[in-house]
Amino acid sequence: MKIKLGEHSGFCFGVKEAIKKAEEIVNNNKENKKIYTKGPLIHNKAVTDELEGKGVSILNDLNEAVEGSIIIVRSHGEPESFYKEAYEKKLEVINATCPFVSKIHRLVKDASLKGRNVVVVGDKNHPELKGIVGWAGDNCLVIDSLEMAKQIDFDNITLVAQTTLRSELWDSIADYLTKNKQDVIAINTICGATRDRQESCAKLAKDSDIMIVIGDSNSSNSRKLFEIAKSYCEKTYFVENKNDLPLKEIELCDRIGVAAGASTPERIIKEVIATMSEVITEKKEQEMDTVVEQASETESNKTTSEVEQKVDSPQEETQAEVTEEETSKDNENEEEPNMMNEFLDEIDKSLRLPNRGEIVDGEIVHVTDKEVVVNLGYKKDGIIPKEEFTLEDDQKLTNAFEVGQSIQAKVMLTDDGDGNILLSRKKLEVSEHWDEINEAHDNKEIVNAKVVREVKGGVIALYKEVSGFIPMSQLSDRYVEKADEFVGKTLPVKVSKVDQKRNKAVFSHKAYLAEEKQKKVEQIWKSIEVGDIVEGTVMRFTDYGAFVDIGGIDGLLHISEISWGKLKHPEEALTIGEKVNVKILSMNEEKGKISLGLKQTIPEPWSIIDENYQIGQVIEGKVVQIKEYGAFVELEPGLDGLVHISEIAYKRVSNIEDEMQVGETVNAKIIDIDKERKRISLSIKETLEPPVVDTAEDETEEIVEVAEEMEDEVLVCEQ
Repeated sequence: MKIKLGEHSGFCFGVKEAIKKAEEIVNNNKENKKIYTKGPLIHNKAVTDELEGKGVSILNDLNEAVEGSIIIVRSHGEPESFYKEAYEKKLEVINATCPFVSKIHRLVKDASLKGRNVVVVGDKNHPELKGIVGWAGDNCLVIDSLEMAKQIDFDNITLVAQTTLRSELWDSIADYLTKNKQDVIAINTICGATRDRQESCAKLAKDSDIMIVIGDSNSSNSRKLFEIAKSYCEKTYFVENKNDLPLKEIELCDRIGVAAGASTPERIIKEVIATMSEVITEKKEQEMDTVVEQASETESNKTTSEVEQKVDSPQEETQAEVTEEETSKDNENEEEPNMMNEFLDEIDKSLRLPNRGEIVDGEIVHVTDKEVVVNLGYKKDGIIPKEEFTLEDDQKLTNAFEVGQSIQAKVMLTDDGDGNILLSRKKLEVSEHWDEINEAHDNKEIVNAKVVREVKGGVIALYKEVSGFIPMSQLSDRYVEKADEFVGKTLPVKVSKVDQKRNKAVFSHKAYLAEEKQKKVEQIWKSIEVGDIVEGTVMRFTDYGAFVDIGGIDGLLHISEISWGKLKHPEEALTIGEKVNVKILSMNEEKGKISLGLKQTIPEPWSIIDENYQIGQVIEGKVVQIKEYGAFVELEPGLDGLVHISEIAYKRVSNIEDEMQVGETVNAKIIDIDKERKRISLSIKETLEPPVVDTAEDETEEIVEVAEEMEDEVLVCEQ
């Protein structure tokens, strides 16, 4: 019997990232905020139960969330309306949507904005589909069969698929629509990992007597694997864990295939395989017992038959006895030299002693709390002191070993001073462990080493019984000043150097981290495209921009791409450690460079001017520039308005800087919006109370002026 696990089984990239984000949030939740996921994070109850045990609750309605709490968007994604509602309710949103699902959101929204009809192939009740539809606008249709595709009566179609859709269904629908409808853009959005998993499952099912598909009952991709396997292998069973296994059926099969969905944890896969392995072992033991019993019965029947034959045929019996006696004598003559040689060999072995460093086998003849005595077949017994065993804490030799037990050890001394051969189990294990270290070095494999103490220039770390040195520069991928933080920790390391003759090995944790980072970087490069919007963390500033970590790769967010307004330095808009959603503007994998944009994730202010600003509206803004003819006031980044010098105050203003300063916050009224020329006219004086004028005083001044004019006219006439 043979068990074979299908390729690409278990957690996919999107699921791993979602769980990783959730665990990071739990570990970094120093303010003890309430943490929710909108629906199950992934379709696996075992995983969601574990998260719930860590304080992550499942939320079905945002109205149930406490203000200021954290909402994790699950890998299936959410509609666009979800984010607006969360913002209004002042909830902190952590987006763990699978990158491949996010890509579909962007595709359908872009198609909708262009006036195209969006058709999505998938299960309309699946949460992923609900999220996609929520980004596609009103002109969206969900279909799940070729028959439904044939009923479509419109053209101008953008066709996408649920990431876990069966490839055969997509191919049939895409082929039909492209041949029978006008202007069809078919974009195969089935996840690459899903396709690989389904193809592997189909291939394995063809060569198996029985197929076991592991997954949660609510997992769409796991159910599709079951359908695929069932079409090729009649004996296909869907199990959530080891308790669901059809053990009686498994016992009858020789070739067992195993496939697992994208949301199935590795530990559940291992438990299922281990349980089936136990069944196989038990079956083999039973078969062996049966063979032994049959052999015993055959021998017994044979003996009985011979006796009966002797009784029935006395003459033949006599002849048989003679023949047997002659044969026996011949055999004795042949075997006598062999027996003598073996006897001499035994005598020779008992007289000589094993060499130092030799590995010997023996039988335990005596056990105490301090030592184990072993009969090696030599003239001396072997002694293994307690110190030469690797024992667990508080474990006693008398509990670990017993008389009659076989044991293997390494010779340390042929005479320990008391007439015994000194043996060591620990030295034997060290030899085995050195073999493992050499193998890891040759194959560039990872081993786990425990840091036991700090020494000059680094630390000493143990791999089982082998001591290795980790230089300070190889402890981490960051600068390490003191190594005490690593003492007591078990680190995955690569073996960089081995010198067994001198009992020296050099390990590197940094090499392991670099390799893991490279794997992650390669995966990220595969999962992102120009135009994608991804979450990142602001890592550091320069005068020309900020570097943002988007999951293992640093991208440059140029200062001109941070805000629609003008910035002198990135720190005016960002802070180190801040989480931001950025758009990928360009990628160069060969050079390892990514250009990012932040302002592109929000609308350009003039594109939504009518939604936010109207003539007559009073706004609060900051004075950003002063000219001779007026002052420019920033309404928001990228949107400035001009307060003409005549609109600053009711009095005559000759020097604007006497009235306001750059950086000052002022209230101003919008008096005109010119969208074609992208100009906004503001007035500060219209937000102020007009000055009170003394009417009587004005009339007196006017009478005096008239009288003076009349007097001048009289004088002219007299002349």
